[in-house]
Amino acid sequence: MEWVKKTGIIASVVLMSGMLIHAVSDDVSKEKEQQSTAGNYYFPEKIDFAGEPAPLKVADVRERLDRELLVNANLHATTQIIIKRANRAFTVIEPILKKNGVPDDFKYLAVIESGLVNAVSPAGARGVWQFMPETGKEYGMEINDEVDERYNLEKSTEAACKYLKNAKEKFGSWTLAAASYNGGVAGVNRQISFQGVDNYYDLLLTEETSRYVFRILALKQIMENPLKYGFNLLPADSYPVLPAKKVVTNTSVPDLAVFAKEQGINYKILKIHNPWLRDRKLTNSTGKEYVIEIPLSGY
Repeated sequence: MEWVKKTGIIASVVLMSGMLIHAVSDDVSKEKEQQSTAGNYYFPEKIDFAGEPAPLKVADVRERLDRELLVNANLHATTQIIIKRANRAFTVIEPILKKNGVPDDFKYLAVIESGLVNAVSPAGARGVWQFMPETGKEYGMEINDEVDERYNLEKSTEAACKYLKNAKEKFGSWTLAAASYNGGVAGVNRQISFQGVDNYYDLLLTEETSRYVFRILALKQIMENPLKYGFNLLPADSYPVLPAKKVVTNTSVPDLAVFAKEQGINYKILKIHNPWLRDRKLTNSTGKEYVIEIPLSGY
């Protein structure tokens, strides 16, 4: 009888072990199948920047895009918040690009430059488009202790359009124009002359500039196809465009906190909506017209 009990126990253990192994095997098979499906699904069959196709049949081109897709798809919180910000920032950027004849894809250049916030780089570049002071002034922006139009999304987008159109005229390629935004027109042109090729995907550039366009392509792919990359956001999750009025002033404003209260808001809200105002006052000795945004709701 004892032998029968032991045999029964052994048989049960063997049966349960077999079921467990089978279950684990099924899970592994399913995981591999899912990984295989995901691997084929997340990588696009074709992709272009500003209508200029990336040659994905070239091994190193495919692998460089693969790297940026994997990195940015797995920076989940960072990429998710960028997608949320885009609803508000792109509302400003897109019509300015269109008006200037600059391809819509360049909005993704702003994404990789700053994450669509007024970032400050260690080198001194500032704003969504990350202009250095000298370049910003060269392209018509006012930059001083009280006013820094690199922080003005409309003004800086206009300046970026001027830069990019000049670069496109120089290189004959929007892709190279984008690369020059990182590597400089002179720097990219030197490599074109030295290497004897005039296609971004054929050039050997610095690590940062070599990754630059691929990062743009990756964010374009992810932001245009968020569900494929696990970003299950509803329209309501995006940061809304806040209605605002424009107040034009051509005189000095000695105290911006007082000015804000006169407009029915507080100093904090004034500075959030007008980050280009860099001081507590606005000295305007020349009678220049400044447009100040006053939000009507959302605060």
